[in-house]
Amino acid sequence: MQILQPGTWREALEMKTAHPEAVPIAGGTDVMVDVNFDRLRPAAMLDLTRVPELTAWEREDGRLRIGAGVTYTRLIADLGDELPGLAIASRTVGSPQIRNRGTVGGNLGTGSPAGDGLPPLFASDADVELASTAGTRVIPVAEFVTGPKRTALREDELIAAFLMPPAAGPQQFAKIGTRNAMVIAVCSLALALWPEERRVTACIGSAGPTPIRATEAEAFIAGVLEERDLWLAPDSLPESAARRFGELVEGAARPIDDVRGTASYRHHALGVLARRTLTWAWEAHRCG
Repeated sequence: MQILQPGTWREALEMKTAHPEAVPIAGGTDVMVDVNFDRLRPAAMLDLTRVPELTAWEREDGRLRIGAGVTYTRLIADLGDELPGLAIASRTVGSPQIRNRGTVGGNLGTGSPAGDGLPPLFASDADVELASTAGTRVIPVAEFVTGPKRTALREDELIAAFLMPPAAGPQQFAKIGTRNAMVIAVCSLALALWPEERRVTACIGSAGPTPIRATEAEAFIAGVLEERDLWLAPDSLPESAARRFGELVEGAARPIDDVRGTASYRHHALGVLARRTLTWAWEAHRCG
């Protein structure tokens, strides 16, 4: 196996062009699992740990541009206030050692619907920045993840960063697993309130071929809040509305039976997660 070790972003792109078969590795928390279980034997690996551009984040046109190599630990410490939903999801990833190495960029590259970092990106309408020696393109995350462990990444491209707006209101993330952390999600849900836009967004994880936006549930609860004028005069959320929201989230899921859980259990669990996260987020908004 050939190990390529660029020291700059330009070198990384040039090496990827010259060796399109090379598998990128940074944290390695996904890649090395496949290598250790003999599911992956690449001819070459592209070690991106020495590329400083990937570990930086900045503000850009009202959004946050976060390098693909920024770790979960840094997301929590540096951006927990501005991206609370992603920070909550990051806290559920593995152990402290894993969070010190793992990255949301790795979640994007793997494209697994069970990736904890993906639902918060979908709920915030994030974009993914892809680069090659031919140039840079930016696409919505919903177009980037195309199927189970499939993405729109071209063979000569690398993930440079992802871009998402700072939270405009409360955000939540919750998942079901055999433990609170250090476990692959049976199912998960990210939810965000956008009071100025009078929107609620929700994304389902680990219950379909890709993360799934629960658009019907989003439209329903936004309509309830608008009809009752709750955005301007926040009051308790009607229990019937939270229950119906949960039912619509359940209906949006497309789970399968597998070793972690049955499809019927995932449907039920998502309804519970939807009611809880909506209630938590709305109470946070109502109480200021």
